[in-house]
Amino acid sequence: MQMLEKLVKEMESGDLTLEQSLKAFEKGVKIVRKCQESLTQAEVRVNKLMQEMNLDTDN
Repeated sequence: MQMLEKLVKEMESGDLTLEQSLKAFEKGVKIVRKCQESLTQAEVRVNKLMQEMNLDTDN
């Protein structure tokens, strides 16, 4: 998350060339995708645990 914030600050500074800005944007998109993937995996794990917990309490 810190890397993403750093990229945003660099891009907002206006000191980057167009090419540098594009590379920073691409890097940011990759970071966001990884974060989304991690969140999705965590959600799946939580849902699975909740289902297991519900099954345990039903018996």
